[in-house]
Amino acid sequence: MLKIPSLRAGMPVFKALSSETRLSIMELLQQEGPLSMTAIAARLSLTAGSLTPHIRILQECGLVTVSVLEGKHGMLKMCSAAVDSLLISGESVSATRNIYETEIGVGMYTNYEVRPTCGICTPEHIIGKVDVPACFSDMERTDAQILWFSSGYVEYMLPCFLKEGQQPLELQLSMEISSEAPGVQENWPSDIYFKLNGVSLGYWTSPGDFGRIQGIYNPPWWFSNWNQHGLFKLLTVNDQGTFMDGGRISDATIRDIRIRPGRAISFRIEVPQNANNIGGATPFGKGFGNYPQDIRMRMHYTPEAQ
Repeated sequence: MLKIPSLRAGMPVFKALSSETRLSIMELLQQEGPLSMTAIAARLSLTAGSLTPHIRILQECGLVTVSVLEGKHGMLKMCSAAVDSLLISGESVSATRNIYETEIGVGMYTNYEVRPTCGICTPEHIIGKVDVPACFSDMERTDAQILWFSSGYVEYMLPCFLKEGQQPLELQLSMEISSEAPGVQENWPSDIYFKLNGVSLGYWTSPGDFGRIQGIYNPPWWFSNWNQHGLFKLLTVNDQGTFMDGGRISDATIRDIRIRPGRAISFRIEVPQNANNIGGATPFGKGFGNYPQDIRMRMHYTPEAQ
């Protein structure tokens, strides 16, 4: 299941499914399972060249996954439906109306350790120089709306507005994020890990560093051969575990995080050097990419002690 937190957040998915051809591709994959690009083209009477951009659009919004396998006559690109259903919901906890939301800019990290390729930018200019990790300490970083690094981490302190007696039920974090390749590479997988209060929540594998299509909110001066946009991701932690877009990525629960009233919550985005896919990370703020938001946090909680 692909969970879409709001109608606005679902725009890339709606756009992808507005095509009769892409709908046919999804129906075919859901009915018959994984198929090669060649098989899909033959079934739908398409050329390989005309099929490729459709698959790319479906892949970028998380509806299709593509893997490369060795076949009898060379390498095969196999396509699979990544979701079997869609859920559009602004809230995943229906038993309570006690919610608070906040956003924190991608440059508002309190700790970091990054390795080149790396950089940090405001909507107006690059901060310092690219590939110089020390520039991440520049005081102007608080105005940054995009940053990137090939490995390492950035860590934020999220505000906790809970009062004594109130218990957290679910924490949601949404953001636009992609891999980080030298230049851009559509196929550049990266295992991006997430932690809250030092507790590992698991990882999501970003499929690439997207540069083929210009980001909607990128400033006019932004370089055409650099990161253009990411994918919108929703990280959810509740008493059932941790989920990315509705799919479980670990058994870490909201209780494991030990959220306490009045104490900030540390949130780390990390690409460790022992990851299987070390492809970097690029968090996007509201001044870059395709979504006009920073790192958005939503907390569901009880009105009193239970």
